This record gives sequence, C-alpha cells and structure tokens, in this order.
Amino acid sequence: MKYEILDKKDTRSGFGAGLAELADTNPNVVALCADLIGSLKMEKFIEKAPERFFQVGIAEANMMGIAAGLTISGKIPFTGTFANFSTSRVYDQIRQSIAYSNKNVKICASHAGLTLGEDGATHQVLEDIGMMKMLPGMTVINTCDYNQTKAATLAIAEFEGPVYLRFGRPVVPVFIPEDMPFEIGKGILLQEGTDVTIVATGHLVWESLVAAEELAKEGISCEVINIHTIKPLDEEIILKSVEKTGKIVTAEEHNYIGGLGESVAGMLARKRPTLQEFVAVNDTFGESATPAELMKKYEIDSDAVQAAVKRIMAR
Repeated sequence: MKYEILDKKDTRSGFGAGLAELADTNPNVVALCADLIGSLKMEKFIEKAPERFFQVGIAEANMMGIAAGLTISGKIPFTGTFANFSTSRVYDQIRQSIAYSNKNVKICASHAGLTLGEDGATHQVLEDIGMMKMLPGMTVINTCDYNQTKAATLAIAEFEGPVYLRFGRPVVPVFIPEDMPFEIGKGILLQEGTDVTIVATGHLVWESLVAAEELAKEGISCEVINIHTIKPLDEEIILKSVEKTGKIVTAEEHNYIGGLGESVAGMLARKRPTLQEFVAVNDTFGESATPAELMKKYEIDSDAVQAAVKRIMAR
C-alpha cells in the first residue's frame, strides 16, 4: 500500500488545529460555538483570540443568524457544533440567511455519520450531505483524516462563499501527508488501478485503501480516488478513471440516498453511463454501539467495500 498509517487522531482535532492557526494568520476569522467547545476542539482558538470568539449557547439557529450578520462587516465566521445540529436543526436559517444571500459563513460540523458511536441514532446524522448539497451555492466538504481536515479548515478561510465542512469524532488513521495541498473541488488519485474505480469520501477513504490492498491479493486491481469535495464534484477525475475501468464503487458514511454515490451516479448518467455499486447506509437510522460495530453492521467498512467490488466484477 502506498499510504501507510502515520498516526491516529480524530478529524475534529484537525479542525481545531486549523482554526488555531487561523487565529494567528487571519484576523478576520471569528469563531462561534453552540456550547460544545471541547467537542469541537476550539480551546486553542479561544486562548489565542478570545475577543474573536462567541459562545452562543444551545441556540444553534441564533448562531447561524449571528454568523450571517458578521459577514456583512467583512468577518469570516466559523460555526461549530455537531453535524446534526449544524444542519437539521437550523436548515431554514442556513437556507434563508446564509445560502440565499451567499454569505461567507463556514459551517463546521463534527460528530458526523455513524461513527460518533454510543450517542445513538438521534445524534448520528446520515442525511446532512444531501441536505447541504441541495442548497444553491453551498460547497460541501467531507475530509478523511486529521491532516486533510486541518488543510481544509485553512483552505475554506480563503474561499469566498458558504461552506459545509463535515468531520468526525473517532480516532482514525492519519495517512494523508501533512504537506499535501488541499484544493477545493479537486479529487485526489490515491492509487492507480485497472479493474474497478473506488470513489470514497470521509472515513471510508482509509477503509477503501485497506479493501484495495486485500483485493490486490486476489488479482483485482482497484483505482482509489479521494473525493473530499462532494460539491462541486470533480467530474474530470472520475470520468478519466471510469474510461479505463468501466466500473465504479462509491463509498461513504451517509445514507445512500442523497450522498456522494447519488452525485456520482447522476453525473455518470449524464456523461458516461457506468456500472455502479454503492457502499452506504441503506435508508435507515443508526443505533448505539461502538464505531467499529456500527460500521460492520451497517456495511460501510473495508469488508463491505471488498464485497461491493466483487459484486460489480461479477456483473
């Protein structure tokens, strides 16, 4: 495998590190939190720039309105709470106050997907990517490890327009090099292959690399692409790959309805119809268990990616 485990950290800590760096480098960046400072790893930003931090409390809708207002004076607000509370609870405020008027708000959402684990189904948002990508002008980013999350946090501060940045709670492998550039809207070819394309996002990127290594032992050559930006989708890198392989598996920690897989399927239907298999949660809510147990049960781990590749190879 080209990519090896460099460390193990949670992606939310990558967000915290990036935000702390922005405290030093960008005086227009301000941070808002809905009573979850520790969970969002925002302590270092507060230490460095207390006058640029706003504790809104458990009032997420109010937080989005304040963030929208702060942009009018040239500030770059980063909001911080769980992904469920960053989307479902405040969708009207995001649509009306941020997306409609193209406000430069960065909606930073931790504890996404199933892998927040024991908090259970009420907190395990699996529809947020779909909700956010449907908003006109909203950029949607879903990072795969600590280094990529830090890089994305720095990148979105320089990007003009509303952004939804999605990351997670659990400790996961760090495998993206610290110096790898983060370019919004550009996927990353992690591994070349000839038999099947695996397009993955978030925590499923590492699972896909593990799956590809196992499949190589059986003579199946997988091309693995990291799609960290779901909207705008990097159509070029996907089309170039499927021209070679003729088959694609999409892998994500999200409902298969509305997620990366549907974005890819829609694009391919318009531009190059291609056999596709989905690795995603099958239109259901989660439950309380460890992240590994949930990924196994809901079939979004490396074994599930391998099974999807074998299914499509047999079609």
